[in-house]
Formats: sequence, C-alpha cells, structure tokens
Amino acid sequence: MKKRIVAGMLTALMAASMVACGSSDTATTDSSADTAAETTEEAGDTAADSGEKITVGFAQVGHESDWRTASTNSVQDAFSEANGYDLQFVDCDNDSAKQIEAVRQFIQNDVDYIVIDPIVSTGWDTVLTECEDAGIPVIVIDRTIEDSDKYVSWVGSEFMNEGLASGAWLKAYAEAKGITDLNILVIEGSNGSSAQIGRTDGFKKYADAEGWTILDSQDGDFTQDGGQQVMESYCKSYAGKFNVVVCQNDNEAFGAMDAMKAAGVSYGVDKDVILISFDACKAGLEYVQSGDINADFMCYPLQGSYCADIVKALKNGETVAKQTFMTEPWYVAEDILKSITYTNNAGDEVTEDLIQVTDAASQASY
Repeated sequence: MKKRIVAGMLTALMAASMVACGSSDTATTDSSADTAAETTEEAGDTAADSGEKITVGFAQVGHESDWRTASTNSVQDAFSEANGYDLQFVDCDNDSAKQIEAVRQFIQNDVDYIVIDPIVSTGWDTVLTECEDAGIPVIVIDRTIEDSDKYVSWVGSEFMNEGLASGAWLKAYAEAKGITDLNILVIEGSNGSSAQIGRTDGFKKYADAEGWTILDSQDGDFTQDGGQQVMESYCKSYAGKFNVVVCQNDNEAFGAMDAMKAAGVSYGVDKDVILISFDACKAGLEYVQSGDINADFMCYPLQGSYCADIVKALKNGETVAKQTFMTEPWYVAEDILKSITYTNNAGDEVTEDLIQVTDAASQASY
C-alpha cells in the first residue's frame, strides 16, 4: 500500500547534521560518504524487508558532464531493485519541456515518490501542484526550484556560496602573488539553471567590489565541447587581454584548456592565465595536482543516499528537512594560502581551509 504524505507537514530537521557552507538554520548537512552509504543500505533494507517495491520516478537533467553521470549513478544505486525499489528513470537531455512531461508521466504511472533535478529554476508550480494533488511527495536534488515550494525536500549545494568562494580565493591569491590587474573571461553553465545563476552572481559580487574587469561571460552549457567553443572565440576576440578564466564546471575547463593550448595560451600555476573551475571531479583534481587548474571548488554529486533517507523517513511517517546542504571543500594547486575567511550568502563570516591536491584519487568523491 502506498503511503502519501502531506507536503506541508514535512518541515522539521532530519537526524544527523553538520555545519556546511551557506546553510541556514533550517538546513541540515552531511558530507560523509561512509555515513551516506550506511543510511542508503538501511533505507534499502527497509524497502526490501517490506516485500513490496517502492516506485520512484527520477527526472534527470541529462548527461552533459562527469558530475551529471556521477549524480545519476548515485540515485540509481540508492534506488536499486536490490534495495527494494522500482526506479523509473528519464534522461531529459537538457530539454525543459521533456522534463515536465516526464514528471506528468510519473503521475500517470502512480509512482510513490518523484525525484527531480530541475533543468531550469522556474516554470514548476503547475506540475508540482499536480504532484501535490496526486499525493506524490517530490524530492528536488542539485539545482533549485524558485517559483514553487510544493516539494517535500531539497538536497544539494549552495551555488551562491560556490561563486563567492571562487571570488574570495581569487582576491586572496592575486594579493599573495602581487597581481593587481585582473581581466577575466567567464564560461557560464546552462543559462537559467540555479548553478549558473548562483556561481555567476556570487563571483560577480567580488568582481564588482574589487573593480575587476569581466571582459565577457558566455554560456558553455556545462559541456566540454561548449567550453572549448566559447574559449576558441575568446582566444580570437581577447588575445593578449585576459589573465583569468573562470569555468563553471570541470568539463568546460577541460574544453577551455584544449582551446587555450591550441591558441598558444599558457594556463595554470605561474602561467599566462589563472584557471578556476567547479565540481572537483577526479579528472579535475588531477589537473589541479599538475598545476593546470589553479583552484577547483567542489560540488558534491552523490546525493542518492540522502534521497533514500528522505524516502525512508517519509514512509515511516517522519518529518524531514526542507533543505539539506552538502559540505564542499576548496581545492588548490599551491600551498601559499592555508585558509580564507569570507562572508557567505547567509551573511556569516566563515573560514574555509584550502586543500592542496597531492593525491587526486584519494581526494575526489567521484
């Protein structure tokens, strides 16, 4: 028998929490991979022991990056058949209309729970109302929904803090290196996504406050091809005029590196261009270790176990947190700075340790 939960009741804190960057008083946090794995197994055992599979619909953004693949695998592993689930998965291929249709199909299929990683942050209220009317709890992961609160819980990253982190690090790094003139090119993520909005706005706060020059900012769609194409154009239009490139994920950075190499532009530690990236996947951290990427800011993708915990709590009639923020380290190629104190999006002054990458394999979460 399916257990339906009224979304308005689900606002208390989940158990087990720790302080994370950008979390507010209503948010819980937990970055332990071991803890996540254990709780997923417990959730799976509960589902399997009941003798009845729990059906979950998962509408994923697409497959544009290494981060996205890791995110998909995490949710699929958590909601596996062995763990007592029937997962209905749709790769929406960065098509917002397709994602809305996938959610409506889940409603038609009368699934027990729906998980959404929203391609864009708006346009959701109508279909989430339909989910609410059908009595199907919705869990949102990774990117956020801005025009509706008709979901039971969100799990993901504080993207504004990621943007602020990159700005805080660049300010301190430039001062430590004696660099006084910053001319910056930005390769943004998919336009309209909360990750693109938060990282752009957070970094721009520092750029505006410090008087940095942002020469250009274009959409690379979070893909390696997109990053390469934008960077090829930049190398032609701004040859000799830029000394910082900010890529809003690792795959864009990989493409930008290929384009700069082809154009004869050096990048990384003590080179022509300071290169900043986000995600901190294993391949990205390998480039940090080699000095090709100066700094990489983690965006934790393994959120499936958290979703399984939420489903377990809902099935047991428990309340869950409205928001759960991931804890996300800052990785750097050099040890000239040990830590940085900055003001996060909640207005709190926090100090973050900088982790110099000496072993990418052990430091990467995926």
